[in-house]
Amino acid sequence: MEPGPSNRPPTANPFITSSYIPADRDTDFLQRDELRSVRIGLELLKPELIQLEQGIRSTIVVFGSARLQEPAAAHATLRRLEEEAARAPNDPSAGRKAAIARRQADLSKYYDVAREFSRLVSSTCQVDGRCEYVTVTGGGPGIMEAANRGAADVNAKSIGLNITLPHEQRPNPYITPELCFQFRYFAIRKMHFLIRAKALVAFPGGFGTLDELFETLTLLQTGKTQNVLVVLVCRDFWERLINWQFLVDNGLISTDDLRLFQYAETAQEAWDLIGRHNGVPTS
Repeated sequence: MEPGPSNRPPTANPFITSSYIPADRDTDFLQRDELRSVRIGLELLKPELIQLEQGIRSTIVVFGSARLQEPAAAHATLRRLEEEAARAPNDPSAGRKAAIARRQADLSKYYDVAREFSRLVSSTCQVDGRCEYVTVTGGGPGIMEAANRGAADVNAKSIGLNITLPHEQRPNPYITPELCFQFRYFAIRKMHFLIRAKALVAFPGGFGTLDELFETLTLLQTGKTQNVLVVLVCRDFWERLINWQFLVDNGLISTDDLRLFQYAETAQEAWDLIGRHNGVPTS
């Protein structure tokens, strides 16, 4: 039965609905499709203001696979899958899983390279309160975790830019808490990767790494972004993955476009390339 007027709290007003909530406090209202432009603006502004408050002056973006584990874990996974494959010699899927784990164990060394790279940069550039060349990653596991972890090793700041996904994504534990952000829109997240970037260092990775890499190369090629050095770590991986010369030979890019990126094998090589490009001492 509908409660009568005498049963209502004295302060209740049957005519006050969600329309009475101030617009900036009405979360349901802010989720409407018509408010997309407002959400985009807020998503651009909030991380910008926080980074300014934290004194972040310049960054180095580190990309790479979320699936690459640190070496000890990768080799433990390999041993387990090899044992499973040995117990099921007639199961082709078990053999494939072991083969992939073997290749991932080989690539796991780059977890340590990413960690060392961030440690080198952070210990060199974050001194006396300065926040230059701060490591920024996608905030997830794998290579991203390694880079944030390298900064944490030397008590330096690092940034993580998470994105809301259909499956749950959690920030890795090594990001500076005040610089851990979550984005709704990939486009705005990409802008924040490059707003302060002096370099982009790409480790072996999948679709996400390739997306960010080619976005940056396109911006450099078209002059929309300037003076961002792109360093590809593990030349063998990248040249097997992408036939750059094929693009040149077919007139789809120019020979000069191949100068938009350089290769490195070690953390020190990558940092030396960036230092020379930007006139920064690397030790």
